[in-house]
Amino acid sequence: MRYDRMARDLDIDLTDLREEMMFASDRPGDLMKVNMSAEDAESWLGVTPPDLSLTARSHGPDWIYTYMRGFYRDPGTATGWNNTLFPNVAMPHILYEWQGLRSANFEVASNGAKSLAGFDQISPGSMNAEEYDGAMRDLTNFMVYLAEPAKLVRYKIGIWVMVFMLVFIGLAYALKKEYWRDVH
Repeated sequence: MRYDRMARDLDIDLTDLREEMMFASDRPGDLMKVNMSAEDAESWLGVTPPDLSLTARSHGPDWIYTYMRGFYRDPGTATGWNNTLFPNVAMPHILYEWQGLRSANFEVASNGAKSLAGFDQISPGSMNAEEYDGAMRDLTNFMVYLAEPAKLVRYKIGIWVMVFMLVFIGLAYALKKEYWRDVH
């Protein structure tokens, strides 16, 4: 079953998965449902927020990790938040209670380009910086896994394909030597 493999891949006990991480009507392997409709999201935020698990697949884990750590307070935006990696992002910082409120300091170069100089912590969150970074690392890895769970299986199959190709190349080379042995 699909959820058995998922629980094994994530090293989660199946009973814990059912009891601690799911609602009563859910089954392991069901897709998560979003309560916000695309129309509501567009009217509230200006655009529909992206599915970060799919973004993890297209941009990669480093991008997602940096994005999740790059939020800061910006009263000039519609949501009150901005991001150093994705300026003027429409997504609010939903994990601000963990990270706390912070503002960004930018340096302006002689050519007019802005670069991040650092952050000022306005108020602390429920996690310190190391705990928040660890939580974002775990969340990023989980989103990368959700984006393509078959990747682990593909890697295992890929090793066997490479072994087969090496054996096949060896046999093809031996056959070539045998055919061309008498030709000078």
